[in-house]
Amino acid sequence: MKQTVVTFQEAKQKQEKITMLTAYDYSTARLMEEAGIHSLLVGDSLGMVMLGYEDTLSVTMEDMLHHCKAVARGAKEALVVCDMPFLSYQTSVYDAVVNAGRLVKEGHAGAVKLEGGQEVCPQIKAIVQASIPVMGHLGLTPQSVHALGGFKVQGKTEEAAKKLLEDAKCVEEAGAFAMVLECVPAKLAELVSKSISIPTIGIGAGNGCDGQVLVYQDMLGMYRDFVPKFVKKFGNVGDEMKAAFHEYIAQVQSGQFPAPEHTFAIGDDVLKKLY
Repeated sequence: MKQTVVTFQEAKQKQEKITMLTAYDYSTARLMEEAGIHSLLVGDSLGMVMLGYEDTLSVTMEDMLHHCKAVARGAKEALVVCDMPFLSYQTSVYDAVVNAGRLVKEGHAGAVKLEGGQEVCPQIKAIVQASIPVMGHLGLTPQSVHALGGFKVQGKTEEAAKKLLEDAKCVEEAGAFAMVLECVPAKLAELVSKSISIPTIGIGAGNGCDGQVLVYQDMLGMYRDFVPKFVKKFGNVGDEMKAAFHEYIAQVQSGQFPAPEHTFAIGDDVLKKLY
């Protein structure tokens, strides 16, 4: 079944968990969709896991468009949500609408995601008024990593928890159809989830959220620069890839590969005429 903002809302009402993973290319998107994933997030995390940046701040609109197009080609049923990169929406409401429009028109995203609470609610409202679905993102917002003092759990004090709850309600009122809660204490995330009518997608926020999202390289053991506490490895694909690469190198160097069954034949009579 085609996943949309409507099916997200229905899932929350039915108390059915929403599944989401990051995706950055066609082949991976196809595999995830075949497995039955509900939504694919073309995250600006691609800056770290695909492009090798230290954070997400260097990711551009062109980067996001490039990867979003590829994922959209591979996802026919899953809802494709594309991150709006740093400074593509913070600068003005006008910039936010224009850039969100590009991600939908050129990138073929089904929705966009942006980070922040009350300070970006005008942008959320304007984008939604332009008929573009918006997913919010609260808690640890990686684009604000410098302002937050690093990658830290958010909402641990009374003041911070109150602000997060207020931000969640503001994002909902602005028209967002869902929101990501990242690195938020589990009980607080559960409270937020029960306090708003739109689905919450947790990452490091406990199982009280309406759904979950992970960076697929993390959950498959493919990205080893840094592994967050909240990540569970569902496979050791990274080790399997390394083993396959080692075996390939060994067989090429020994002459074992390519074998006769991997080659194409030509008649000896043809070859004789070449000498």
